[in-house]
Amino acid sequence: MSTTPATDPADLSATEARRAMSRKALSAEELARACITRVEAVDHAVNALVAKDFDAVIEDARAADAARARGESLGALHGLPFGVKDMLDVTGLPTTFGSELFVDNIARKDDALVAAMRGAGAIPLGKTNNPEWSAGGNTRNRVYGATANPYDLSRTCAGSSGGSAAALACGYAPLATGSDTGGSLRNPAAYCGVVGFRPSPGVVPGDTRGIGTVPLSTAGPMARNVADAGLMLSVLARPDGKDPYTAVVDGRTAWTPGDFAMLPPVDLSSLRIATTEDYGFAPTENLVRDHFRKVVQTLSPFAGWLDEATPDCTGADRIFAVLRGLLFVSAHGARYDQHPDKVGPNVRDNVIEGRSYSADDYAAAFTDQTAYYHRWQDWFADWDVILSPAVTISPRDWHELYPTEIDGVATQSYYHWLAMAYASTLAGHPSITIPCGRDANGMPFGLQIVGRRYADRAVLAVAAELEAVIASLPDLAPQAPDLDALRKARPLSEAEGFLSF
Repeated sequence: MSTTPATDPADLSATEARRAMSRKALSAEELARACITRVEAVDHAVNALVAKDFDAVIEDARAADAARARGESLGALHGLPFGVKDMLDVTGLPTTFGSELFVDNIARKDDALVAAMRGAGAIPLGKTNNPEWSAGGNTRNRVYGATANPYDLSRTCAGSSGGSAAALACGYAPLATGSDTGGSLRNPAAYCGVVGFRPSPGVVPGDTRGIGTVPLSTAGPMARNVADAGLMLSVLARPDGKDPYTAVVDGRTAWTPGDFAMLPPVDLSSLRIATTEDYGFAPTENLVRDHFRKVVQTLSPFAGWLDEATPDCTGADRIFAVLRGLLFVSAHGARYDQHPDKVGPNVRDNVIEGRSYSADDYAAAFTDQTAYYHRWQDWFADWDVILSPAVTISPRDWHELYPTEIDGVATQSYYHWLAMAYASTLAGHPSITIPCGRDANGMPFGLQIVGRRYADRAVLAVAAELEAVIASLPDLAPQAPDLDALRKARPLSEAEGFLSF
């Protein structure tokens, strides 16, 4: 995606860097140093990488080079740096969750996902910023402050995986971790011109969900292109029975992890593709609708059957609100009771909202979600994928905690504007966001592609084909942020409101 010659290793994709290292045209140490140099050059402007130990990164890179020199068997991600969202433990680095209560929390071991990445040879570059407890679509907290959008430092990079998305866009690393409930990796990817993939439940196992049987939240890969996301998923999609949705039989899952790194070609003209501006309910601003219509018109000659349609999303807002409230009461209720002054407004509001619902409300939400799921399965009997905008609005000022209105109409909550993403979350369908031009504000636009449940590889393959088409279209092809402008920008920490709400 870089507009500069790929002579700087920091601008290489994961697959390009792997090839360069395999033919000894690049060492892991050279790649690590290039990434560190990029961080040191521009992170003052965006504040994406908030905790790091670069001496450890260089040590790990040298060990990776030594292993290659000895002819050892190498993992799929050998020598590749990756950013780690500050919701996951990396040994020796702080894990704050963006919470003032955990400013001194140093991880004693790696999270299972980080351990899997290390096991495949990847090297943690550092921790990327997120809002407190990943609550909200704007990456701001009272520990590390705000993270800005690399394309316009006055605007938000979204959230909650905003630090990961901004880091990818700036070339800090070719890969980064993200997590997603209501679009937490898809929205930042859209705003920062990178790729974010939310897999089907259990494809990326996790053991940190407090209520493991409610799979609204999942981890997923973030990268600068689809192939790299697939490569990373081939490592993340491991057999781990600690996740109730990861069925492991005789040490194997229903999916073959390595297949995600080898995406098959797809004939777009053979697919039945539905398009929707809003899934029939998402509060989408006209600017986003206008750009999406342009995208559909531009891409239509490359598709076969393409028509406007959407699954029935009746009750989506209410279902998501109630189930989200349940998750927050479980995870943060006691914390809010014991330390109300150390809990931010988004977490507080969700706990209070969650406690306002009755047992009947929760029973109805689970029942309605089941019916919602059934409707989606019936609908996908006739369609292959859905194309939609990834986010309901264009990036706004990062000082805004959340949008209170869209085109003059009040939003229902701090997360209502995430409806474009939680439409597919509620059905548990794999969803990916890829960059697709710039909107009327000059900001990156994310195209969301949703497929059948557990058709994760197929969704990636369709995304890769669309990505190739988009790259050939001057009006839609991705453009990198202006790194020279970022280098010259004043430190974001000097901006008014950087640490406050």
